[in-house]
Amino acid sequence: MRKDSPDVFAVRLTPPLLARADEVVQLLSSQVTPERLARIREVAARRSFGVVPVLEHLTDPFNTSAIMRSAEAFGVHRVEVIPEREQFLAAPVSRGAHRWLELRRHDDGASCARVLHEEGYEIFVATMEGELGPRDLAAREKVAVVFGNEHAGVSSALREAADGTYAVPMSGFVESLNVSVAAAITLFEATRGREGSITPEQHTRVVAQLLMSTVTHSDAIVREGLSGTADAEDSGNPAQAPEG
Repeated sequence: MRKDSPDVFAVRLTPPLLARADEVVQLLSSQVTPERLARIREVAARRSFGVVPVLEHLTDPFNTSAIMRSAEAFGVHRVEVIPEREQFLAAPVSRGAHRWLELRRHDDGASCARVLHEEGYEIFVATMEGELGPRDLAAREKVAVVFGNEHAGVSSALREAADGTYAVPMSGFVESLNVSVAAAITLFEATRGREGSITPEQHTRVVAQLLMSTVTHSDAIVREGLSGTADAEDSGNPAQAPEG
């Protein structure tokens, strides 16, 4: 899909929460129906941070959108983004999946790799002679899988930082797959057995983020709620008169 297509749109990457996750949940829970809140909690409970895809300099908005849709469908919550340009572009094929993901931006491959390693992730890159298969990645505790530019592939910075390689098995004449197809296969295999592998703290954060994406004017509601709490605390603790 062309980047100048009228259907292409810029995706807003996930902003930081305006308050502690539990505070956001408390302020926004009343803004949705009990059924919707139960669904959000259910989806959050099935999320995993054990696998994160890294989208590096993808040029086709169709591919970025298809990968995000696969990630959300398989319970992945966070996607690392290294945009080709200032804006991160997507296409309608995402079916709104970007709204339910934590999209974290990095300036380049080196900085992305540094953050992932600091957080305990092993980084894997697909190659024709990969040491592992996609199913082997499911046995890794925390794995980041890099999907690079459709033409140039993964950058040298991420290749050098990678902890290993893997290959998608193919039995036909073709020697490569579209990046969105390779990503779907990889994420399906790598997420096996990870459903629900989420800590209570992570679950609260995911619920907070999903509520922020669900509730209209959620930013304003949270700010107003925080302001009201601060005002109530101030009125309950009047300043003492000076002694004299």
